[in-house]
Amino acid sequence: MGWLTDQESELRADIQQVYLTSAQIEQRVQELGRQIAADYADKTPVLVGVLKGVFPLMADLARNICLPLEVDFIAISSYSKEARDQGLVRIVKDLDVPITGRDVIFVEDVVDTGLTLHYLMNALRARQPASLEVCVLLNKSARRLMDYPLRYKGFDLPDYFVVGYGLDYHERYRNLPYVGILKPEVLMKSGKKVVR
Repeated sequence: MGWLTDQESELRADIQQVYLTSAQIEQRVQELGRQIAADYADKTPVLVGVLKGVFPLMADLARNICLPLEVDFIAISSYSKEARDQGLVRIVKDLDVPITGRDVIFVEDVVDTGLTLHYLMNALRARQPASLEVCVLLNKSARRLMDYPLRYKGFDLPDYFVVGYGLDYHERYRNLPYVGILKPEVLMKSGKKVVR
């Protein structure tokens, strides 16, 4: 796993099952990087990700794309639970790189309902990029309400609540080097409704 400390043991105790090992993730991200490099040969794509959960994927993916590229991030926040359930969000950190006329690959850690993705794709498409594609690590289609083409997919994910490799639960577990299924009692202990 790369590292094992008392702190990791404490985090690992909350994991019911390792769903994807770090080796599985590494191999698939390498494959995605090679595919993107082949598809964008002689181009300089812009990778765009949503903070915070996508940062490990963005870093690993960028290192596996053997092309000149640029990387940028946006950050979003929900107005309310009702707005979030409709996929309505507000952008609290916008892009620094202009994307008009550029080839953009939107990189996401997980797509479940598809509502937020649809909203963000419309917002990015309004900036008139030359092309706009999606690369997602985890495709959670069981909860899909709005379909959007996912050109690059890492893994299909059943309706599990997972953490690790950037995915969090109340800001914890992002630093686990694998994707794990959180124990139900950990979710129930907080008393807060899980929204992912």
